[in-house]
Amino acid sequence: MSLLTLKQVSLAYGHVALLDKIDFKLEKNERVCLLGRNGTGKSSLFKVLLNKIQDEGELWIRDGTRITCLEQSLDIDSDQSIYQMVAEGLGTAGTIVSAYHVESLAVEDDPERDLSLLSRLQHEIEQHDAWNIGQKTDEVLSRLGLDPDAIFSQCSGGLRRRALLARALVNDPDILLLDEPTNHMDIETINHMEEFLLSFSGALIFITHDRSLIRHLATRIIELDRGSLSSFPGSYDTYLQRKQALLEAETEQNKKFDKKLAEGEVWIRQGIKARRTRNEGRVRHLEAMRKNRAERVNQQGKVKLKIDAGERSGKLVAELDDVSFHYAGSPETNIISHLSTTVMRGDRVGILGPNGSGKTTLLKLLLGQLAPSSGTVNMGTKMEVAYFDQQRDQLDLNASVRDNVAEGSDNVTINGKPRHVVGYLRDFLFPPERIDSKVSSLSGGERNRLLLARIFAKPGNVLVLDEPTNDLDIETLELLEEILDTYPGTVFLVSHDREFLDHIVTSTLVFEGNSRVNEYVGGYHDWLRQSAQTGPSSAKNSSSAKPTTTAHEKKVTNNKLSYKDKLELEGLPKKIETLEQLELNIQGEINADDFYKQTKNEIADTMNKLNQVQSDMNSAYERWTYLEENAS
Repeated sequence: MSLLTLKQVSLAYGHVALLDKIDFKLEKNERVCLLGRNGTGKSSLFKVLLNKIQDEGELWIRDGTRITCLEQSLDIDSDQSIYQMVAEGLGTAGTIVSAYHVESLAVEDDPERDLSLLSRLQHEIEQHDAWNIGQKTDEVLSRLGLDPDAIFSQCSGGLRRRALLARALVNDPDILLLDEPTNHMDIETINHMEEFLLSFSGALIFITHDRSLIRHLATRIIELDRGSLSSFPGSYDTYLQRKQALLEAETEQNKKFDKKLAEGEVWIRQGIKARRTRNEGRVRHLEAMRKNRAERVNQQGKVKLKIDAGERSGKLVAELDDVSFHYAGSPETNIISHLSTTVMRGDRVGILGPNGSGKTTLLKLLLGQLAPSSGTVNMGTKMEVAYFDQQRDQLDLNASVRDNVAEGSDNVTINGKPRHVVGYLRDFLFPPERIDSKVSSLSGGERNRLLLARIFAKPGNVLVLDEPTNDLDIETLELLEEILDTYPGTVFLVSHDREFLDHIVTSTLVFEGNSRVNEYVGGYHDWLRQSAQTGPSSAKNSSSAKPTTTAHEKKVTNNKLSYKDKLELEGLPKKIETLEQLELNIQGEINADDFYKQTKNEIADTMNKLNQVQSDMNSAYERWTYLEENAS
């Protein structure tokens, strides 16, 4: 039996229909990813599911079903401890337990303190039979790795989001709604949250731009597009294939319709002889076609990104030799210790590390904006830096969209040629009626698009992207990847988006604890593989990124495969073929209509099998490519 059902639900703001008679059912144990362009109404759909808004239609929720939501915004700025924030997610009883926790700590700090308040709170907890609430709060905090006594307002964005997730989970919801849960989280926290959600016993609906999270977590994709909600059972890759086929079919159908309409328009405009023989039924049919064409909701245009790389920088961008850094007030605590690396023109460097580890400090060292505490930094010549900052501080919230890009002018200069600001902003999906709106009225995704438009309007041969993927829809994200792939300048990328890193960077600088920054070839998964092979202790800083070579790989590098390697190479194609067939079989099980009628353990087992097969297949492909390249 479904947990939740929507029937013919509609929602509109002004003349814009966000939801147009949509239907939806959510089954137990499902993990559903909601996709859609920025501004299509995904967050509004969440409000419908929470029964906060609705124009018409029916929302049915099974009796006793608990729904909680982690919203995208982090506007809460409480001076409470994380324990208090989480416990209060349990209502009145949680508030009492929270007060008891605070008072208990106060008594521990002051043994002479009056115990009357503690005694009264203990009595209230017993009246509400709420001792188990304290245990539940402790358990959730422990599982999400949160310090209960940390002050919420003093925490990083990632910790705040994790605390709000704990607040949403402490009530044991049957349905959990997550709106961009990975924003502001570092990769380690995202991986931890991913594992936690895989074991979550309720149903899950989540909005995200993180394609790795979708691939690992989603059992079904639903897409909100031009007011319609479509469902795609199975994996994210299955969705991509089916979506492309649907778009191609829609385009072909529209072409046929437009051709038929054009023929009708020619007929209706013929001379007097034709008008005498008009068929009234044909005239009515033509009028209906005109109406249908006027009401057609066309596919939204694509963002058009172009980067003005300006004049080429010198061949050397930055060279760090045995660099260490600490802030003046903490000489005993290094942020970075003994880092040596060289960045050349055209390199794409990813910077990875936990929140607060020093990624921004490293960026400033690489750009010559900070002097090292020891060691030397040699900077290149003719560098023009374009900087995308995750806080979007470059945007003036009280100024218009137009003025944030053109700064009072009607034109911007792109690659040496003037363009009218209206046309330029249309490339970033800002219609003419929006360009005089204040930036404060824009959504997070729109602000990110505007910041991209601002920095791309100025020449830059060194592009610094600090968490650029937050709030961007997947289509814009993929287009940004394509543009960066052909960008001739140098890129420094700080990101928690694992797939984005894999597609963009050629090397990574990774904070691996104790102020050590180690360098690896490739992206996120390349770092995982290399660090697993070598271990953190053997990773070395060098002026050029080179993977550490194991003894086994040294034999291969000499282009003389051992007998064992040759046997492995011969057997890999068959192994890959077997894994591909196994993946198809499991996908067939998942796409079956009765898949979600199984127990949650059976569903979880099948999804785990799929993840393992896909992981084994990726490893087999990598090994096969490696051995092929090194075969004599």
